[in-house]
Amino acid sequence: MTHFNRLNLAALAAEGYNGMAAVETYLHGALDLKLLSLVKLRVSQINGCAFCLHMHYEEALKAGDTPARLNLLPAWEESRMFSEKERAALIWAEALTHIATDRAEDETYAEVKAHFTDKEMSDLTIAIAMINAWNRIAISMRFLHANDKPTE
Repeated sequence: MTHFNRLNLAALAAEGYNGMAAVETYLHGALDLKLLSLVKLRVSQINGCAFCLHMHYEEALKAGDTPARLNLLPAWEESRMFSEKERAALIWAEALTHIATDRAEDETYAEVKAHFTDKEMSDLTIAIAMINAWNRIAISMRFLHANDKPTE
């Protein structure tokens, strides 16, 4: 359950919020859920979105990922635990998340495209754009995940 600390966008902008949710439903049928969760988790790490980190860590585990791999995600470039396709997706995720500086260069695109069909590349790009949008909404509205409780 999401706690809205500022504005409840789901209620106040229901049509737009539901439209974003519909894109998520589409993506869950279009991409491998383990890969999708990995990308969402990495983008949320970059953006520093605690709400989404909680959510996508749990999703990744449900999709069959392991805590060992997820713990190494910030150092995925050094780890051998990620497949070439996962590495390509993470390269693209980082390039699009840092678009202001990385510019999604042609060399990066070609490297990533070698591992994905045109359809997969399109869906991956939409997924990365969506998690960046969700991160911005969750951070700006101070979404609070049910598991985000003070420790003693």
